[in-house]
Amino acid sequence: MRKLTYFIACSIDGFIGGPDGDASFMVPFVDEEFFEFLKSEYPETLPTPGRRHLGIDDLPNKRFDTIIQGRASYDLALKEGITSPYAHLREYVASRTLTESPDPNVEIIPADLVGTVRELKAEDSAFGIYLCGGSVVAGELIDEIDELVIKTYPVVLGTGMPMFGSGFQVSEFVQESVRAFGNGVVVRTYSRKR
Repeated sequence: MRKLTYFIACSIDGFIGGPDGDASFMVPFVDEEFFEFLKSEYPETLPTPGRRHLGIDDLPNKRFDTIIQGRASYDLALKEGITSPYAHLREYVASRTLTESPDPNVEIIPADLVGTVRELKAEDSAFGIYLCGGSVVAGELIDEIDELVIKTYPVVLGTGMPMFGSGFQVSEFVQESVRAFGNGVVVRTYSRKR
């Protein structure tokens, strides 16, 4: 059984973006030390255009071969004219409003997101599934998430887009590791308590 990992960046108070979803305030924290960590431990989470620009497009996938993201997350790439932001992965976009995929590498999930994720998790693969976001998709999939990798940036927003756009529900996870960086970023990894 493959793992679904919610690999997400957030503020200290648990927001993945401002009220409009903007998370550009996090970019300055991707310094040399933190970038080396991302490049060596989670290279497939770096978008394809960025990998190509930096000359690291040949880095092999270490943890994931599939990505799931919501329409709002995908729209960030579409606004830049990028139809396949993670071309080095199998790409799925959960959307009830996007009826046709603008790219042959991107499959739209218009309904039964949980069922589709369960099918993907049942596939035979050494790699897991990267849940990129956003908030609503993570809320819908909260019971399917096997692992959380939370990159906490040293900022407080007060309000914004929460990590999980869902109703109240207690879901227990067990802390696996914590790593702190010189820029104040902390990466915590949790596995679901079974």
